[in-house]
Amino acid sequence: MVLPPLVLVALLLAIWEIYAATIGPGADVLPTPSRVAQQGWADRENLLANTWPTLRATVIGLALSVAVGFGFAVLVDLSGLARRAVLPVLVVSQTLPLVALAPLVIVWFGFGQFPKILLIVFVNFFSTTLSFVEGFRSADPDSVALLRSMGAGRWRVFRTVRLPSALPYFMAGLRIAITYSVVSAIFAEYAGAEAGLGVYMQFAKNTFRTDLVLAAVFVTASLTLILFALSYLIERIALPWAFLVRAGEAS
Repeated sequence: MVLPPLVLVALLLAIWEIYAATIGPGADVLPTPSRVAQQGWADRENLLANTWPTLRATVIGLALSVAVGFGFAVLVDLSGLARRAVLPVLVVSQTLPLVALAPLVIVWFGFGQFPKILLIVFVNFFSTTLSFVEGFRSADPDSVALLRSMGAGRWRVFRTVRLPSALPYFMAGLRIAITYSVVSAIFAEYAGAEAGLGVYMQFAKNTFRTDLVLAAVFVTASLTLILFALSYLIERIALPWAFLVRAGEAS
């Protein structure tokens, strides 16, 4: 499962290396992957120093997105009025362009970590909320009816049936949120921040260091892949039944 994408990535890097080293537009415009790796390693201290703020904002923003999304989803699941009022607002919130929203958040809340975290929460709470809502709806109606016939209240049914049914859906929504979280943090840092990969990329671009820009891009992609892989590890530990069912379907 891991080997095919690794082979494809290696092939693409080899093609890039050959093209950039032979008929490419020049090292200042399109450096080879080997040069990107070399220069990124040479500037590793600055690169690492700007990676931590982005990673910290991403993780905190993700955690808050989950908390806010879960709260909204429970409200929507328990109240038909809340469902009709909240869901349309959630959909409308996703029509706001990130490239326009990021500078406004920076203007309103300054250049620290808070605006980056706020932007991540704003971008991601829709996917986490919707994944929980769809998961609650997927609960087995026969199991719900059985518990109610035995005198179980609404919260007992929620904890016993509806919440476990929602967790696999939540994991799928979390993986979507992971990809958007890193991008949201970078956008916020581009708009204005004290430190972060977005700040690093902007400085490297302004000094015509394409190799360092691409090194930061590779670090950003690596962060996303690591967080993505961690979501599968968490699912395997916390939801072994869901992981085994999906593995059986894949085989």
